[in-house]
Amino acid sequence: MKSGPFRLGVLESLAIAAASFIFVTAPASAATIVALGASNTYGKGVARAQAYPAQLEAILRAKGANIRVVNAGINGDTTEGMLRRLDQAIPKGTSAVILQPGGNDRRKGSPDRTSEIQSRLSGRGIPVIMIPNSAFRGLPHQPDGQHLTPEGYHMLAEQVASQIAGVIGR
Repeated sequence: MKSGPFRLGVLESLAIAAASFIFVTAPASAATIVALGASNTYGKGVARAQAYPAQLEAILRAKGANIRVVNAGINGDTTEGMLRRLDQAIPKGTSAVILQPGGNDRRKGSPDRTSEIQSRLSGRGIPVIMIPNSAFRGLPHQPDGQHLTPEGYHMLAEQVASQIAGVIGR
């Protein structure tokens, strides 16, 4: 599947519109965490409620945290694409960013911009929780071997949930 500039623009626009809607409808006192990444953040192959950002929000809310987790994942995205949409995807007031760069840079021959993303977020005072590709080892995968099953996303969300309190102090 080719993804020309128009297709990427449409996907980016949809992700930004969805994130904006969530920010507008989130309770004012809720801490906002943005999950920035590619297909394993988006939740390729599963329902939106089964992707790790949605499961993470459910886990945190079940523990009494007033936290909104925004899914800013785009299938096939590279760190260069993430850097390009960073200011729109991560609005003022964001409490933390969960960054999962994925493997698309290597597959697409694109430069790794992870350190630049981290630097820009740090400059804005936003803590970053990194999810390295190694975090997916041993978790249940879909038949494609790249993307997690709903159970795998739940296991990932449980791992990330344990890091949230230490990062945002809630």
